[in-house]
Amino acid sequence: MRTSTPARVGQYTALLAYLVFLAFPFLWLVSTAFKPPRELGSLHPTWIPENPTLANFRQAFDEQPLLHAALNSLLAALAAALIAVLIATPMAYVMARRRTRLAKAVTGWVVVSQAFPFVLLIIPLFLVLKNLRLINSVPGLVLVYVVWALPFALWMLAGYVRAVPPELEEAAAVDGAGRVRTLVSVTAPLLAPGIVATALFAFITAWNEFFFALVLLKTPEKQTLPVVLTHFIGAEGVADLGPLAAAAFLATLPSLVVFAIIQRRITGGMLTGAVKS
Repeated sequence: MRTSTPARVGQYTALLAYLVFLAFPFLWLVSTAFKPPRELGSLHPTWIPENPTLANFRQAFDEQPLLHAALNSLLAALAAALIAVLIATPMAYVMARRRTRLAKAVTGWVVVSQAFPFVLLIIPLFLVLKNLRLINSVPGLVLVYVVWALPFALWMLAGYVRAVPPELEEAAAVDGAGRVRTLVSVTAPLLAPGIVATALFAFITAWNEFFFALVLLKTPEKQTLPVVLTHFIGAEGVADLGPLAAAAFLATLPSLVVFAIIQRRITGGMLTGAVKS
């Protein structure tokens, strides 16, 4: 059925309003980052800075160790994404291909575990890391990020595995390929977009995470970028708005760049041309 013109106009209007709603905080952040102090305190703020300046960026780097914190965040996010994908990929394959009661129970637990709030997890995780002597360490934070990202990664990759026709694996077996070669040569390439999307999710989640990093990391030189951003807020709750906006703008760039690079692989057809009709 064709959509009527008023309905189509309504759809595009709703989509445009949603895009404006999503873009507003980021655009205001960019505008604030380049405004001088006089414009930041103006009673009539403007979207475009009248006298744009880089002073906020210089002040942000002078006041806080942003580069070191960004390196900590990058190491933690990359390690968490890599480990989560390496663990989740074979587990997701078993969950999708083995329709047993145990697999169904694991799938149900994965879905239910996403409803647990951070507060319920932080105390047992803290005790476990304390026994492992991983408190106040980046490896301990990576372990927490892997545990947090793994359930959703399993659920996400299992859906991609189910979309791969079993007939492809059966055809490879008929041609004499073993199980390992079938997985590596046939299934894995078709799962590449799903693996990339899952790794992106795990990376962005770890890069932006604040609560676990705040609780587990106490030494300033080990803190991640989201925690260091809070240092721009004084003891009385007054924010140093210019440098805070500049630092927050820099903190959002890696996520945007990573997504822009691999978005084609995420949106690309996963099985285009794999099976003849």
